[in-house]
Amino acid sequence: MIRITLIGSGNVAQHLIKAFTKSGLIEIAQVFSRNKETLAHLLDSDKIITDFSALIPTDLCIIAVSDNAISEVSKQLPFQNQLVVHTSGAAPLDVLDSKNRKGVFYPLQTFSKNKEVDFSEIPFCLEAENHTDFAVLEMVAKSISNAVFSITSEQRKALHVSAVFVNNFTNHLYQLGQQICEEHQVPFEILKPLIQETSEKIKSLNPAEAQTGPAKRNDSDTIDGHLKYLTNENQKNIYKILTQSIQNNGKEL
Repeated sequence: MIRITLIGSGNVAQHLIKAFTKSGLIEIAQVFSRNKETLAHLLDSDKIITDFSALIPTDLCIIAVSDNAISEVSKQLPFQNQLVVHTSGAAPLDVLDSKNRKGVFYPLQTFSKNKEVDFSEIPFCLEAENHTDFAVLEMVAKSISNAVFSITSEQRKALHVSAVFVNNFTNHLYQLGQQICEEHQVPFEILKPLIQETSEKIKSLNPAEAQTGPAKRNDSDTIDGHLKYLTNENQKNIYKILTQSIQNNGKEL
């Protein structure tokens, strides 16, 4: 069994707790949370720690907090020369305090507390300072996932920026589409099969090959009609920028 300590009680931490609890290889020794009630539905009370000084060394300490808090949290850990990792896609390895051995345990997925995920399909991007520590991270990741990768900090930065485009920005476009539907009393559910087919299509096609629509066809009459129809300036500007990007095939506007 690999004994781990988890720091955090947010979306990522809670999903990891659930996944590790189901794993036959991982024992959750301690979880740090400022409020025990946040994790009371997931863990026995004696495993939930609210004071950094009560933390003990384990095989692996995973810091699952906001990017801005990683550095300060790693400084407050009361032990040295232990394997400590963070789960951030954007933060470099060096953000962790040097008193401990450093690594990254990044699950590339979007997490919401009320939406279950299948960890077996979630890619884990791992980084460590030496082969021995990497082997530990690899064992932990493979105990819950079938997709484990060795990724450097620079590569992870590229992945995270890409993820913002394909996930965060795309979801925002869903929100704008829903707003337009609601403004005109059209059920947003009508668009859900289209959204599903769009995401399914890139499993077999390159995104550039899968691109369709008036911008791809250079259908200027339709584009002009859409721009005249849109009254929200924010929506109109986004429509123009994305149309130009598609027509330039992603090159500089």
